[in-house]
Amino acid sequence: MNFQGLIIGISAFIIIGVFHPIVIKSEYYVGKKIWPVFLVAGILLIALSIFVSNVILSAIISVAGFASLWSILEIFEQEERVQKGWFPANPNKGD
Repeated sequence: MNFQGLIIGISAFIIIGVFHPIVIKSEYYVGKKIWPVFLVAGILLIALSIFVSNVILSAIISVAGFASLWSILEIFEQEERVQKGWFPANPNKGD
């Protein structure tokens, strides 16, 4: 049996699940100006995945990199969700 696809799929599911609260907390405490951090992290992780010889680990790192890039869009959408009242705004954030 080959479990590589299953391992990668489960890992992708977990990574996406972990990035959801990271985006929410990042927008709450810092605001949308944090997007370059996600850009740099995404580029670095994707670049790193090219140099990792283990297929499973390379795929997991790549998924984390692309999830980081996707989070840039989510940060801006999270700001809109806060403005609509769907999520609480941070009263101490100087945005």
